[in-house]
Amino acid sequence: MTPRRLRQDRPEPAAEQELCLDRAFLLDLADVALAAAREAGARYADIRLGATRRQFVRAKEARLDEFSESLDPGFGLRVLVDGCWGFYGARALDAATLAAAARRAVAQARAVAPIQAEPIVIEETQPQEAEWIMPLGVDPFAVEARDKVELLLAVNAAAQEAGADYCNASLSFAREDRLFADSRGSRIFQSRTRTQPSFLVTVVDAAGSGRFATRESLAPARAAGWEHALSCDLVGEAKRAAGEAREKLQAKPAEAGVMDVVLDPTNLWLTIHETVGHSTELDRALGWEANFAGTSFIKPHMLNALRFGSELMTIRADRSQEGGLASAAFDDDGAPRERAEFEIVSKGVFRNFQMALGQAHLIGAERSNGCAYADDPTAFPIQRMPNISLAPNPAPCSLEALIGGVEKGLYVVGAGSWSIDQQRDNFQFGGQLFYEIKDGRLGEMVRDAAYQSRTIAFWNALDGLGDASTYRLCGTFTCGKAEPMQLAPVSHGAPAARFRGLAVLNTERDV
Repeated sequence: MTPRRLRQDRPEPAAEQELCLDRAFLLDLADVALAAAREAGARYADIRLGATRRQFVRAKEARLDEFSESLDPGFGLRVLVDGCWGFYGARALDAATLAAAARRAVAQARAVAPIQAEPIVIEETQPQEAEWIMPLGVDPFAVEARDKVELLLAVNAAAQEAGADYCNASLSFAREDRLFADSRGSRIFQSRTRTQPSFLVTVVDAAGSGRFATRESLAPARAAGWEHALSCDLVGEAKRAAGEAREKLQAKPAEAGVMDVVLDPTNLWLTIHETVGHSTELDRALGWEANFAGTSFIKPHMLNALRFGSELMTIRADRSQEGGLASAAFDDDGAPRERAEFEIVSKGVFRNFQMALGQAHLIGAERSNGCAYADDPTAFPIQRMPNISLAPNPAPCSLEALIGGVEKGLYVVGAGSWSIDQQRDNFQFGGQLFYEIKDGRLGEMVRDAAYQSRTIAFWNALDGLGDASTYRLCGTFTCGKAEPMQLAPVSHGAPAARFRGLAVLNTERDV
């Protein structure tokens, strides 16, 4: 069968999506590319073909501010020649372009050979033939634009009626449809959809100090459809957020000093992401990812030896958690999700790096563990996080019990501004809401707070962990890494947790 060529005139998104995702069409193109790669001299080759569809809707106060939609088809062909990677990606989807891409990718690999420090070695893999379509309630791209805009306007109106001066609300949707094929015989089609509702409420003390305060939505991004946006009760949260922002505006400044801190999972997920998720990426530890906020204080010799945190700390990787933004049946190296079910930290001891294809042999491991992702069909797959979560306490422990064990401290809700050094060690994290803890009871709200520590000291200060009733799955659409930068979706689950003796800062006074 001769592969069909995409029309040169740009059709409507739905029609173009159908053209891009015809399975027989994509399989034919994959066969053409892989055969051309073998003929050009590649020992191994793989390809990702498909399209990513995105939609973004934003309303400010009582008006629609933006409604954009894009569909980005393409392919990315990777080859291994004499221990060197070569790669070529493009937006076109036709046999002639893919055959030429194979020759260019092989030429790239050969050009790299004189400066390659160490050959790439990939493990043997079993070919996989599979199709995985993420379970979905309501396809967000099938929902009328009017329904989305009406929801956002209702959120803004509710916030302003509750006392907000400004409110902007947004919805982000994405769907990835990809065929993965390799020269070993794998043929895998996957489809993943994700939804992110959000808003930002602002209140202003116009008649007095001129100060302002904000409160962002705590609604998480999820691998889900339109039903997730509806389930978050954004209207109800916007009403509460307006009142909390007003309360924050009038709150007293946070007291600086060393004290105990209880972190809500809506805050702790980001700290997990930056201190554990990024620090245990093997490419960072090896110095491969060094230019874009890269490297790590963790080194390969620390495996099974580093006391990362207290015995309460068990950090698990997975690609199976329901609603997880990184959940899938296979990663972008074609590794099955079972590879990505492992503990990074087990009862406080560092046990595993995250690895993509071609890295395992460098630390004496037999194989990678399913941690590869390319944010577009045209992008080179790199090592990226699966879902990474802090396991809850198997013994009963409520949020109230954690707070009850604090004589003087701070309770932090929601993710705010943050900063961490390139080695993922020295950090500072803010939040959305801060409350005093006095004599085991939650006190009044305070403002302008942050907590500061170093990664190992922070996790070894963990002495109280909430049970499953306090667990919540949060995450982000846009974890940035590499140059050119790629943005990856990833989820982090966490229970509430208590940390002893952290440095709390008053950010307004910078102390």
